[in-house]
Amino acid sequence: MAQGRRARRVLAIGGVLALVALVGRGTSAGDDPTHRASEAAGEAAAAAQEPARGVSRSAALYPHDGRRDLTSGDRARYPGAGVLWCRRSDGVPQKAAAAWLIGTASTVMLNAHNFRNRQLETTRPVGDCYFQIGGRNYDFVAESLRLGVAADATRLHITDDWALLRLARPAEAPRQPVPEAGPDLSTGDLALPVTLVAPGGHQNYRGDSSLEACTVRRIDPPTEGGVRRARHDCNDGYGGSGSGLFDESGRLVAMQSASLSMNSRHAFDIEFHYGSALLIEGALLDALRRAQREDEAPRAP
Repeated sequence: MAQGRRARRVLAIGGVLALVALVGRGTSAGDDPTHRASEAAGEAAAAAQEPARGVSRSAALYPHDGRRDLTSGDRARYPGAGVLWCRRSDGVPQKAAAAWLIGTASTVMLNAHNFRNRQLETTRPVGDCYFQIGGRNYDFVAESLRLGVAADATRLHITDDWALLRLARPAEAPRQPVPEAGPDLSTGDLALPVTLVAPGGHQNYRGDSSLEACTVRRIDPPTEGGVRRARHDCNDGYGGSGSGLFDESGRLVAMQSASLSMNSRHAFDIEFHYGSALLIEGALLDALRRAQREDEAPRAP
């Protein structure tokens, strides 16, 4: 029976929701492996209510686990790394996902699925959450939430799973620069060395934050907002949503959104067992630049 429980835990998202962004575009439901994974969501939700017997907190997504704790040097190389905290129904704060102070001292980038489910239903009000960076907590301006989904959208996908929020007061911390241009990556198979920076850590990792050298293996064609999905072999776990993927020059190229078969230690498979991140390009990059211009514009006296 314990083996049955472990088998039902094959679906997981690197964040707070298990259903978000597991649907691709341009692929029919019958032949999309992520769709097949999402069909197991009911079992995954039920399994989440059971005691986590037989599931090790140190279990990785793939057989090889190269993650290590972030150092002070890492934080200097990858500035802006913060954590989204949200209060439970009883008011107790808990770590939810990674988030980035980017472009300005008041702009935070994170995943939309922290606040919306796959059907774009509100799952959590912004007012229940806050941003933590450099040992300090900052409230959000709730009405500043900007989602990556189009006005007429009915579903949340990998490539529009982003959101921007403004802080109620500027953060006293270094910030991640907005890339000058989108990543110069060709669509299709490749082998791009990257570093996955997870300031929120993962529930299947012993530390509070982590870093790992890994590889982007494929860039899918652009979909929502002209943004492309990157399939990668970086280890992920609950709480890893919003982690940053950086190239060898230290440039932020993508933001983690979802992974399949958490804690499974299965071999990477480009079609069935991989991590998904959205590239910092298209509508997301435009929104970051707009937020920067607005923040830098002189205020009326």
